[in-house]
Amino acid sequence: MNGQIRRVALVMMVVFAALLVNLNILQLVRGPDLVDNPANRRVLVAQYGIERGPMLVDDAEVARSVETDDDLEYQREYPEPELYAHVTGYDSFVQGRTGLEETYNDALMGAPSEMLAQNLTELLIGRDARGNTLRLTVDPRVQEAARTALADRTGAVVAIEPGTGRVLAAYANPTYDPNRLSSHDGGAVQDAWEELRLDPDLPLLDRSTRVLYPPGSVFKIVVAAAALEQGLQPETAFDNIESYTPPGTERAITNSGGGTCTDDETITLARALAVSCNTVFAKLAVDLGDDVVIDTAQRLGFNRAIPYDLPVASSAIPTEMADPALAQSAIGQRDVRMTAFHAAMTAATIANAGRAQRPFVVADVRSPSGRLVQGPADGVWREAGFSEQAISARTASQLRDMMIGVVDQGTGGPAQIGGSEVGGKTGTADDPNLEGSIAWFAGFAGNDIAVAVVLPDVEGGGGSLAAPVAREVMLAWLEQ
Repeated sequence: MNGQIRRVALVMMVVFAALLVNLNILQLVRGPDLVDNPANRRVLVAQYGIERGPMLVDDAEVARSVETDDDLEYQREYPEPELYAHVTGYDSFVQGRTGLEETYNDALMGAPSEMLAQNLTELLIGRDARGNTLRLTVDPRVQEAARTALADRTGAVVAIEPGTGRVLAAYANPTYDPNRLSSHDGGAVQDAWEELRLDPDLPLLDRSTRVLYPPGSVFKIVVAAAALEQGLQPETAFDNIESYTPPGTERAITNSGGGTCTDDETITLARALAVSCNTVFAKLAVDLGDDVVIDTAQRLGFNRAIPYDLPVASSAIPTEMADPALAQSAIGQRDVRMTAFHAAMTAATIANAGRAQRPFVVADVRSPSGRLVQGPADGVWREAGFSEQAISARTASQLRDMMIGVVDQGTGGPAQIGGSEVGGKTGTADDPNLEGSIAWFAGFAGNDIAVAVVLPDVEGGGGSLAAPVAREVMLAWLEQ
């Protein structure tokens, strides 16, 4: 009899052990996957039972939660959908989250550890769970000016306050309506997703942060900075030549339109930047050497992940280049790629005496009662191996004056604003994947605002197409 009891007890122990192991596997190993599984309806119902916090531009809501009459109690709504789509992103129970909805999901849900006391208090007094508020740095007039100036053209505009890193505008076109993806009608969401995903204009793609383009002559800013850091001066003269053939190749680099850049036998570094002289910058880069040019580019942010509230593709330059590749890259072709966001940051760094500020678009996070939960992720851009002083203050001052010359007496004339000191650099790049050119402008108005504009696949150059867009965006900020 005792033997039978022992056998039964042993079987029960094995069963309980198996259940315990299985329970631990479900909770500890498979738990995160089960929670994130779209088929887990209970988790969805719980998540959408929280009144997700709003996002504010000034005092206006650009993302908010509204009550519904279905089992998912709250639905996300975007009052200015196309204007802020690539910043806010979307919150979709079918497609997940993007933009700030994704990167600040915990804060918007009221989930960070510092909010535990607040959530516990709300539970005890019976108040519905509410998320925190994100206040954004975007200025609505500057953002609207970017949209208006781009009109129906594909492209992107980024505007940054140089002294702080505050993002004043980030707009990409084509854009989309995130309300279509936040609907609680699963079929409608799937239809909208397929339409957006298959759209050849790629409206879901944020061209301000996620697309790398050949920067064209905007990269001459980097080469000029490298030269100035090595002791050359804006007045340093170079031979004014029609073409330049780098060592190791028979392929010559010519100037836009052919011929020399001016009628003189020599041309200064400052004038070469103003008229965007290809031959001068191609030869100058080779004379400086790839190590000098690459080092300056990396100090200005190439090959580095930009610390920002949203993902930004890293602008790229090879870590070593032969002379032919270096000469082509010096005029923004061949092996260099850049985002519009990084171009705006580069202009901001020059306007800010060579000091790189950490960019941010979330001004702060506040609880439903208005208590400050988190301040901005601001400050200087500092990381191992790199100083926030990307280039010396002296170099930045010289380069700043040279870029003002580009606008006052060179290719950037359409960016001029009466009564303001505007500097910049135009660019026109080729891409074998596009029929047209890529038009660029990167510049600043004093230390008030830095702007970058990129217009891919257009018929025209940076001076005629991108500079006027930048002017309108800068003007919208300066006139306030």
